[in-house]
Amino acid sequence: MLAALGWGLLAASSLLVGALLGVVRSWRDGLVGAVLAFGAGALISSISFELAAEGFRVGGAVPVALGIGVGALAFFLADRGVENLGGREGGGAAGLPLALGALLDGIPEQAVLGIALASGEGLSAALLVAIIVSNLPEGVGSAADMRAAGRSRGQVLGLWAGVAVFAALATLAGYLLADVLSPAWQAGIDGFAAGALLVMLVDSMVPEAREKARDYAGLATVLGFATAAALSALS
Repeated sequence: MLAALGWGLLAASSLLVGALLGVVRSWRDGLVGAVLAFGAGALISSISFELAAEGFRVGGAVPVALGIGVGALAFFLADRGVENLGGREGGGAAGLPLALGALLDGIPEQAVLGIALASGEGLSAALLVAIIVSNLPEGVGSAADMRAAGRSRGQVLGLWAGVAVFAALATLAGYLLADVLSPAWQAGIDGFAAGALLVMLVDSMVPEAREKARDYAGLATVLGFATAAALSALS
């Protein structure tokens, strides 16, 4: 149990590290965009080779498909709520979609880590690295946007610390619930994370990466995908 919590904290801490990097100094838009694009590529690989593939293996296509639909709808509705909040507060919601995406996909994603540890199959190095690699740019990009919108360093770091804590606890929850969760539920959790991630990528992360990194966004995305895919093949 302590090992699951430790791995969960390690993976989730990258969210806070990214936020710290985003508030300690100003970063060029091109660099932030390239980092976001790299993280997007890593997430696409994680969705393909870790979440969806593992869900199909343990529970079949139907639970994964249902999970994807629920996860996608959950992020879509929550993101619309964030946009409405931003409209009422004059742009105060800048950067929140990335934080919301990190929460909605991070909780089931890290629960998968806990389930894997409890099953005795060992930790997926590819999934762990993909989580860390994608968490960093999410934290950097969101924190930089929120700082630019006028939020204080304390507010930004407090938000991301909360997201990181919930994500880490999800690993412990996955570990503790692994014995009572049926394969279908495990596959549904994989699907939920994949669905939330896909909507977040298309609606928030990729457009921002393209806007900031411009012509280099595609190359950085491919590099992130290739890196995570190679790790998945080696694990």
